[in-house]
Amino acid sequence: MEPSDIHDILRNDRRRLAIKHLKEQPDGRVGVRDLSETIAALETGEDPPPSGKRQSVYVSLHQTHLPKLEAFGIFSYDSEEKEVCLQDRVREVEVYLEVVPRYGLSWGEFYFGLGLLGSLTTVAVLLGVPGVEALGVTVTATVFFVILMLSATYHVYTQQDRILFQRFRNE
Repeated sequence: MEPSDIHDILRNDRRRLAIKHLKEQPDGRVGVRDLSETIAALETGEDPPPSGKRQSVYVSLHQTHLPKLEAFGIFSYDSEEKEVCLQDRVREVEVYLEVVPRYGLSWGEFYFGLGLLGSLTTVAVLLGVPGVEALGVTVTATVFFVILMLSATYHVYTQQDRILFQRFRNE
């Protein structure tokens, strides 16, 4: 998929929210009414959202966003069942979907900060800085390594396809 196409898909909040919501579904499918209600609730901060907002979201999904996502092979839309299903091409755009809350950290920033903090703490232990020298290099490095691995496991489990974990469960 061309970068301009990916940008075109992800530049709209409703399309991003639709992709994110379908990725959260165990089977990767959802009814259009449920999808429009979820997006309207996220946009308004009200649950249930006002019916006018829900209807506005439903119409824009039906007329604009779902056809575009279907044209790019991100979703398939069953107009008779009024159901949307994720397709394989979603993988091409999902790497750009990392949602960072306002005043929050991206995962990249989190890992960078954790690595920097671990490195600086280890150097401080090596230099004998009072207060941290008692920890020892092995303990310090091990603690930060364990935190890094737990964070990475959490990140993969919550943000990426759960197929990896399903493979382990099925074996």
